[in-house]
Amino acid sequence: MGKSTKTQNLREKMRTSVKNSQQTTLESLHDSRKKAFSEKVVPESKKQIIVTEIVTFAKEDELALKVGFRLLPSKVAFSKVSLDLFFDGQKISCTCVSIPQGPLLGNAFELTPVLEMKGIPAGSHIIGVEMYELWSTGERFCRVTEEVSVDYVPITRAEKFVMVPIVKSVAGRDLEVVSESEKDIYREIEDAEKREVISKRDEW
Repeated sequence: MGKSTKTQNLREKMRTSVKNSQQTTLESLHDSRKKAFSEKVVPESKKQIIVTEIVTFAKEDELALKVGFRLLPSKVAFSKVSLDLFFDGQKISCTCVSIPQGPLLGNAFELTPVLEMKGIPAGSHIIGVEMYELWSTGERFCRVTEEVSVDYVPITRAEKFVMVPIVKSVAGRDLEVVSESEKDIYREIEDAEKREVISKRDEW
């Protein structure tokens, strides 16, 4: 009898030990999962255009710009973006560019406008940049503005002064500038798609 009772006591101790061990393991696993969940960071998916830099390079009767920008969360979220240039508060150009979707390209791009400065008086001038995504409704989304001050000293003396420069060209590394005729085609396609959606909605 004594031996049987001793064996039963040992078995009970083993069961209790295993049960406590399993409970501790499950609680630890639960706590680790809870901690991992609480520390999990939800990625930001909001679309943004961030102007990363505006650099100016003065040449003879010209002012070259380099406008760097980044697209968030990635370039895939954009098909076209627009760039408006301002000189001392006056709008001087509007450029639309197509965003390439190649797998080897990143999410950072740059545009390089060149301004014809002949006739611009010497002094401090403000170059403004506005970037946005233009929808077919005419609304501007992801709008961002930045500006820099430029101390301009003309190399040649002008016979007469002008208030604003002429934008001679706008180029972009890995970007395709949309021409005015292409803009019209895009508008026609978007208008046709809009009319089709409206007609289908009326049929429903």
